[in-house]
Amino acid sequence: MFHQVWAALLSLYGLLFNSMNQCPEHSQLTALRMDDTETPEPHLGLWYFIAGAAPTTEELATFDPVDNIVFNMAAGSAPRQLQLRATIRTKSGVCVPRKWTYRLTEGKGNMELRTEGRPDMKTDLFSSSCPGGIMLKETGQGYQRFLLYNRSPHPPEKCVEEFQSLTSCLDFKAFLVTPRNQEACPLSSK
Repeated sequence: MFHQVWAALLSLYGLLFNSMNQCPEHSQLTALRMDDTETPEPHLGLWYFIAGAAPTTEELATFDPVDNIVFNMAAGSAPRQLQLRATIRTKSGVCVPRKWTYRLTEGKGNMELRTEGRPDMKTDLFSSSCPGGIMLKETGQGYQRFLLYNRSPHPPEKCVEEFQSLTSCLDFKAFLVTPRNQEACPLSSK
């Protein structure tokens, strides 16, 4: 009898522990899909980098000196090409312009981007429960990380909390939020 009661208590404890430590319902990532258009129209325009998550802090180290980053995604000059311009504001106040060219890959209809000049890098786009938000998963040689972007430089705190909860459940334990204390640098038109 004692063993049955003890087994029932341990089972109840296990259920309680699992219910408190389960990942949120939105732990299934929803990949963004493309229809028959050549560019992902709803995702063009300005985006602000909000937060990042990775399995290790080393995979986020590139963002340590960053105060804020503003991006502009535009259709490229060729079909299924995207031009991404960014201006990084460092914590020391310096503005650093960057630009990339992405190619939308053929295939299953998901929004997978390949960076020109970096064949090892792949970027997948995912929906976000946050209004005006999008998540990217970057995978390259020796790193992988999730990045949260938003149309607003200061989205609701709940957005960041949900992103951290989701990525933590996916075993991305290192987490970084950009301070966004300084004004964003103007984007270069070149």
